[in-house]
Amino acid sequence: MDNNQGPELLMIDSWQSQVAGLSVGFTSRRGGVSQRPYDSLNCAYHVHDVPEDVLRNRELVAGAVGFPAEAWTCGEQVHSAAVAVVQEEDKGRGLYDRESAFQQTDGLVTNVPGVLLTSFYADCVPLYFCDPVRRVVGLAHAGWKGTVGEIAVEMVRTMNKTYGSDPADMLGAIGPSIGGCCYEVDDYVMDRIRVLEQKYGVNDEWQGTVYRSAGDGKTMLDLKECNRHIMMKAGILPSRIEYTSWCTSCHPEIFYSYRKENGVTGRMASWIGLEER
Repeated sequence: MDNNQGPELLMIDSWQSQVAGLSVGFTSRRGGVSQRPYDSLNCAYHVHDVPEDVLRNRELVAGAVGFPAEAWTCGEQVHSAAVAVVQEEDKGRGLYDRESAFQQTDGLVTNVPGVLLTSFYADCVPLYFCDPVRRVVGLAHAGWKGTVGEIAVEMVRTMNKTYGSDPADMLGAIGPSIGGCCYEVDDYVMDRIRVLEQKYGVNDEWQGTVYRSAGDGKTMLDLKECNRHIMMKAGILPSRIEYTSWCTSCHPEIFYSYRKENGVTGRMASWIGLEER
């Protein structure tokens, strides 16, 4: 999609049809103003893109999904399991610079209409949460560290503690990320994944779905599938979890991929927000 057509976006249509005023989805790498190697819809400052181009891309995305740019609210991600509760006065944190974002934060939740929660990716897993009963929304960024830190559990716990959300009412979704087809990890990572496997019980068949041997001490790991198991253990019903098979590494023409592009690339953004009525 060229710049004249605007940013190319992937929506979670099933959620938007269920929840009035909800906007939720994921950006591609196409339809922005950034130059190589960040071409073209890079939404993150920390990759050393031209800041004015990043801001313009954020403005394009926000406008395309029906929010003012000033609604854009984000964290400074560090691969943690830390979750921040976003209040009305927090709207716009991180829009213009990294310093004003929620520091050391990989999860955001809010019930404030008019706030557009956002987070950034180039292979890690975007996790989405929505309580349509109490009208609460959330986003989490889950690389392998956030996954083994069970950030999905922390998101559900924070929504329950702060807003009274019942996990059985919640919707969960897992967006595009590097897939088990491309994500090779070593024993250091797998030792931590196996701790989760043991914690969640022998009835969960993780071998062959969450991970499979690639030989020579290497393992192919499916972080999306791992996070789906964690969401279910947190109380979200399997039938209420949306899941995409898109692999960012397999499709660098659509998505940025840190591994595929040797670390020099842009970042997509996930977003979720409730429109002001």
